[in-house]
Amino acid sequence: MDPRDTPGYRLHRTLSNLNSINTEQLDSPDQERIAKATTLLEQVGLLTQPGASAEVNVTVDS
Repeated sequence: MDPRDTPGYRLHRTLSNLNSINTEQLDSPDQERIAKATTLLEQVGLLTQPGASAEVNVTVDS
């Protein structure tokens, strides 16, 4: 199986892409969207790692 087809890889690539965006050139609402998306993806990453959610106090707002 190609490792690029795994959810963990896609999550990592998405986070990498978001982190590489130069947010200083964006307006305030877009900066907030990038920050929120990054935070949510990091939380999902913690939840998808076996046993990681038990080690960290993770809360999800809906």
